[in-house]
Amino acid sequence: MMRKPSLFLYLRATLFYIVFYPVTLVFAAFCLLVGWALPFRPRFKLFTLMNYFTMLWLYLTCGVRYRVEGRENLPSGSEGAYVVVANHSSEWETFFLQTLIRPQSAVLKQELLKIPFFGWALGMLKPIALDRSKRRGALKQLLTQGKERLEEGINVVIFPQGTRVETGKLGKFNKGGAMLAASAQVPVVPLAHNAGLFWPGKSYIKYPGTITVRVGTPVPVADRSVDEIHADSIGWLEAQMRDLKVVDEESV
Repeated sequence: MMRKPSLFLYLRATLFYIVFYPVTLVFAAFCLLVGWALPFRPRFKLFTLMNYFTMLWLYLTCGVRYRVEGRENLPSGSEGAYVVVANHSSEWETFFLQTLIRPQSAVLKQELLKIPFFGWALGMLKPIALDRSKRRGALKQLLTQGKERLEEGINVVIFPQGTRVETGKLGKFNKGGAMLAASAQVPVVPLAHNAGLFWPGKSYIKYPGTITVRVGTPVPVADRSVDEIHADSIGWLEAQMRDLKVVDEESV
């Protein structure tokens, strides 16, 4: 989907950022002051209030809405924690998923925790921060810390493409999510979206419209190999990305 940015869209995005950045800075500083005194779950609820504000402000300034299909597929808290694997094309999903998957530990790149205030506050939410230059060590860290989070009842969110992938391209999906789920014996919940059509990666402009988020049926892991778990979860994800027009048919 190729759209020509207009002056009006630039102005709307500017209004979004004029408020978003100062509010993020002030709120992150507040979280740093009080977060240390809170147990993890109340801390997560407090810190992610900013995410709800971001979704609302994005709608008011840029006209970006969203709808969730298959929300009922998310296991309830009484069913235990789970691993979420999702496609990654935008900054939008990093904000939104913390409002949908609660509580959660996000698998992310280590560099994000170095961002003043925002990154420092993010570091208090038990992320699994990987050093991508050390692939073997990163996988061991994912499996060790991921299993610890799951045993604490904290869901783990993974973007198996490893980084943001430009809309229209598929990218390569690693097996870390399937390996973690198999090791911890928890289900994998695949999740697809088309946020990159409305908030393209590294784009200043946000395009008005409705982002679709689809939650798949949990993929069971009992008596199954990592390859089988990976094939089922990523197969569903790729099919939904094609249906949502996130990737070109030629790239699949």
